[in-house]
Amino acid sequence: MTTTDTAINRDAVIEEETAAQLGTYAKLPIVAVRGEGMMIYDADGTAYYDFYCGHAVTITGHCHPRVVSAIQEQAARLIFYSNIVYNDVRAGYSDKLIDNAPEGFGQVFFCNSGAEANETALKLSRKFTGRPTIIAMDSAFHGRTMGALAMTPNPKYRAGYEPLLPGVEFAPFGDLAALEAMMSSDVAAVILEPIQSIAGVRMMDATYYHGLREICDRHGALLVFDEIQTGLGRTGKMWVGEHWGVIPDIITLAKGIASGVPMGATLVSSRIAATVKLDEHGSTFGGGPLVCAAATATLDVILEGDLIAHAAAIGGLIKQELVRLPHVREVRGMGLLLGLLLDIPAKEVQAAALKQGIILGTSGDPNVLRVMPPMVVTTEDVEHLVAVMSRILTTYST
Repeated sequence: MTTTDTAINRDAVIEEETAAQLGTYAKLPIVAVRGEGMMIYDADGTAYYDFYCGHAVTITGHCHPRVVSAIQEQAARLIFYSNIVYNDVRAGYSDKLIDNAPEGFGQVFFCNSGAEANETALKLSRKFTGRPTIIAMDSAFHGRTMGALAMTPNPKYRAGYEPLLPGVEFAPFGDLAALEAMMSSDVAAVILEPIQSIAGVRMMDATYYHGLREICDRHGALLVFDEIQTGLGRTGKMWVGEHWGVIPDIITLAKGIASGVPMGATLVSSRIAATVKLDEHGSTFGGGPLVCAAATATLDVILEGDLIAHAAAIGGLIKQELVRLPHVREVRGMGLLLGLLLDIPAKEVQAAALKQGIILGTSGDPNVLRVMPPMVVTTEDVEHLVAVMSRILTTYST
């Protein structure tokens, strides 16, 4: 059902936000006022199928009833107190997350965003190893704060902010020989997005990830997986390393961890956790009761609804159907983190889809369109996506 919210002046909202907010985002022409499941609604009543979910954030769909209920109940009980006290909700969520972490993981640090989670990984890696150098990958994206930005090589994000944190080097993604040549007794960690989403949903075969683990072990460096977009089942496994049987030393999380309430987390192996001492790190708002309630409900929805297997199955269906369409050269990725490699500009297709009520994402590759729906996406939703995309792409062929 679509209804116009007459109390909201759409044009006034756009004008007001444009005037008051720093102009750091190129925005879609939507004034989002309401969401439900797969759908997001504009102030003018237009309904959109959200196959992007705000950078892969609304993992359980918009306003999942269980998440909404958990937030409402917790807000009435205790919105916030810092880590200077214990809290039942934080304790319960910490325990549940660790119970579902890969083997060997012992503790978690909570923060507010993916950038902060990656900054935590950077700090822990240097302290644990006593080494200064971090190796990240070309085309990586780890965040926009100064430490995270130092691990993000794209000039468009770095311009005007240099000099950044020293001691970060970049290896070609997928090239084990080049990484091996860069390794030394100064390297604290190798950090990567196992699937490079913003770069165009780039991933390698299992041999590469096994090679990363072997190289890091041989040189005494840590392996850090940035699972900010891949974590919690989006790829069809709880952790992306499960696809290849590879366990890193640190995992960073954010995006969908609390279904849209801002949260980040850094999962740490027991051997690293054992070396962390009081006052070595902190985050005022990290792991507050409200966000932990949302995160607990999110994890419960994923696990009890068997959404991980669903992501694998429905992702396979999307791949199968979209790869048959005109101008689609390849469908990259796994589960519900997919990239359509086109032989035409992705932005043009994104704009055409938006006019027909479908939100999709572009990427750093001008020919890759990203498809990252909530894990509650249905077969009927996919059929609608395929029908719309077929109309759009067939038009380009005539």
